[in-house]
Amino acid sequence: MERVRLGHHHGSDVTKINLGVEHTTKMAAPVEPVATGSHVPKTKKPTVRYWHEKIDKNDDGKQAADAQPQNLKRKSAKQRKERTDDGKQAAPAQRQNREIRSATKRKKPNYNGQRKRFISRKEDPFPGPASIPEARIKKFIRKGKTNERVIKNNRKMKNAVARSNKVSKMAQTQAARLDLLLPEEAGFLEGDEDEDTCTISQQDIAECVDITSATKYFDLNLSQFGPYQMDYSKNGRHLLLGGRRGHIACVDWQSKQLMCEINVMESIRDVRWLHTEHMFAVAQKKWLYIYDSNGIELHCIRRFNDVLRMQFLPYHFLLATASATGFLQYLDVSVGKEVATICTKKGRLDVMCQNPHNAVIHLGHSNGTVSLWAPSQKEPLAKMLCHQAGVRSVAVDKTGTYMVTSGMDKKLKVFDVRTFKLLKSYFIPAGASCLSLSQRGLLSAATGDVVQLYRDVWSSPVTKPYMAHRAQAPVCELRFCPFEDVLGIGHGQGFTSMLVPGAAEPNFDALDSNPFRSVKQRQEWEVKALLEKIRPELISLDPTQLGKVDLGTFQQRHQDRVLALGFDPLAREKFAPRYKKKGRSSAGNVERRKRQVANIDQRDLIVKGMEDKMMLEQKRRAKEKTFAAIASQKSALGRFQK
Repeated sequence: MERVRLGHHHGSDVTKINLGVEHTTKMAAPVEPVATGSHVPKTKKPTVRYWHEKIDKNDDGKQAADAQPQNLKRKSAKQRKERTDDGKQAAPAQRQNREIRSATKRKKPNYNGQRKRFISRKEDPFPGPASIPEARIKKFIRKGKTNERVIKNNRKMKNAVARSNKVSKMAQTQAARLDLLLPEEAGFLEGDEDEDTCTISQQDIAECVDITSATKYFDLNLSQFGPYQMDYSKNGRHLLLGGRRGHIACVDWQSKQLMCEINVMESIRDVRWLHTEHMFAVAQKKWLYIYDSNGIELHCIRRFNDVLRMQFLPYHFLLATASATGFLQYLDVSVGKEVATICTKKGRLDVMCQNPHNAVIHLGHSNGTVSLWAPSQKEPLAKMLCHQAGVRSVAVDKTGTYMVTSGMDKKLKVFDVRTFKLLKSYFIPAGASCLSLSQRGLLSAATGDVVQLYRDVWSSPVTKPYMAHRAQAPVCELRFCPFEDVLGIGHGQGFTSMLVPGAAEPNFDALDSNPFRSVKQRQEWEVKALLEKIRPELISLDPTQLGKVDLGTFQQRHQDRVLALGFDPLAREKFAPRYKKKGRSSAGNVERRKRQVANIDQRDLIVKGMEDKMMLEQKRRAKEKTFAAIASQKSALGRFQK
């Protein structure tokens, strides 16, 4: 019997643990009641004595008659020492009390300069913060560390870079430390001995999993208005369906609650959710329309005509559209303004996807090339010749590292987007018409009415599929649901929700995509997302360049400024000693002050020379180490040596 386990997404119980810390409260002593009113007893008026008067009392407690004031001067250390040496410095009772106090006084332990913490008056056996493995910290690295030494003559920028590096390192450490608290695990599918997992049907998987997961496998028979385009919301909670013959439906697919259902009486090319589940865009036969979750038409944008494919960039609030006339257009949905219109000069654009890492749009063309676009440039950022025939589908993983393409030449290819090199190439007998990548790297490919899923297509050669499923009609759209082990399939007979163990990321970021957020949380998130909206001019192939200093451009501008002004405004001013009075500005004193600051001007040159010297020494040692390793190896001619 096969073992099936889906990721227990968002359903695990949370146990609250109260630490057993006992708080002891000292009660105050009871207060004696105070009499009020006329029954207040009269007290004697206190006797006032000045500080210089010495009061002597007898054994009965009365003041002695011969009390005489004396001047209480503080005795010197010498006098106190003489009195101490005589043994008359204190009474026996006072000396005994002082010895008891010194014996009972808690001594501070010596930890050799290391500070130790105490828990319940016990020594902590593991002082300091817990160590974190380097592999776990590397998992959360978002950008490289900026070198502060390359920034010169700008102390403000240098301090800002240092603070940025410090905050980035702290965020990486905290994220790696809290990684242990993530309760969910990814699902998996294991067959019996000598059994392929691709032969396991969806009915068998639904019988093995729990009831909640089994309800996620279902079919919607909508044969009247198909084939269907579909899209999941960003948090994976809502489903949007758009039939070719005008049928539109919004569904909360987990609770099976219908939000709206309309028919626009016009052919539909593509549908996409916008920033929330209350607005979606529909590419109809002529123009682009915007609807709300109740099915009410909000906008009709006639400048976007003959749209075939759409992609929404959530962090930029941009809706990118590709038309049949060869135009790539960007719409800012936050202000309703058209940001850019680019003529690609490549003809009909019916293959489109986005890179989630840097928001670059990938377009597939009929001549076998894939072009990369940004709204700030009229020319493509890069062009890649991927196939010998037309491109049918393109998909990019969430890290922006790998791109998978399928073409009319019946080949499936995997590219490294960073170097634009081909990694793997597979031959599919019938070719793949649709591609989709999950959050954990599973690849789904549709060939007619058969959907096949593959694992690790870019790391190791794939010989057989991980899973397979046959739909009721030819497939026209594939989409993995975020944070759920579910693959949505849009085909000619409606929609199918397929269970795929191990496809989704089990833990979600509640501040970014929360499937269980309330109305108030959604409103707060929308306001913060609008405030943090990224400008379209910042879209580029390498988003990490935004945090770096362009030294080449800075140096060129600085040289141009020096030529225009005739002097270097950033150069250090020559030290001129200030004039002092009373003979302190003599020639000798002035020269002495100049000599004190003479080495400051040479400090940068000395530091640079030392760094160059150390670098050359490291290269020399590495070269010697390499030569030593080569010399230690035995060669085939070594047997002839004497």
